[in-house]
Amino acid sequence: MSALGDLSGDTDASIAALKLGPTQLAEIERNRELETSPTMAAVDRYTGVLYDALDAPSLSEAARSFAGDHLQIHSALFGPVGALDLIPAYRFSHDSKLPGLPLKKHWSSAIAGVLTETNGLVLDLRSEAYVHLGPAPRREDSVFLRVVTEAENGQKRALNHFNKKSKGEFTRALLQAERDFSNVAELLDWARTAGFRLHHGAPGEVELVVEQLTIAQLAERSASRRPLV
Repeated sequence: MSALGDLSGDTDASIAALKLGPTQLAEIERNRELETSPTMAAVDRYTGVLYDALDAPSLSEAARSFAGDHLQIHSALFGPVGALDLIPAYRFSHDSKLPGLPLKKHWSSAIAGVLTETNGLVLDLRSEAYVHLGPAPRREDSVFLRVVTEAENGQKRALNHFNKKSKGEFTRALLQAERDFSNVAELLDWARTAGFRLHHGAPGEVELVVEQLTIAQLAERSASRRPLV
């Protein structure tokens, strides 16, 4: 964190390291105030498609408590943080560059250590970019979740936008279920009863099969949900 604070003292270097555009210069000021700015629970701090679908603020107290005990979020700045750990606002991602501090070298052993010490099933929902910074342990009860869509001929392919949305919805369902899974078989059984198509994939992976809607279908679905006036 101190290295990022030092970087924020150099505006030009920060723009290059954080890949900022002309309208994002306020992000540098955020990084300057890391040690004094207000904090909030990590699961509420992060934004984007996945976190919109997760909608953590609307979870019950029981589900949030379960998240605090079971959900880890991989921060490029702080490493693995618990869902309810308090963190400040900042700008730093997996592809940010700190002078003399390669992120993979810095985080690999720390991430692996946390995940290796985890009892029971480890379900890795990170993007592959974050997995690259610190892979999960290779063992029977540790699997990476890949979101795919299936064509009429049975061929599957990975998704992008729907990947994040589906992971958020799946994580929300897991937290609401408040269940500890000791192995992959238990997870697959639960997923089936919860209405998810979750199957074994490549070695060390499970596949969440989802429907990919076209823009026209999304617009139609959105319109069908509008209240009548």
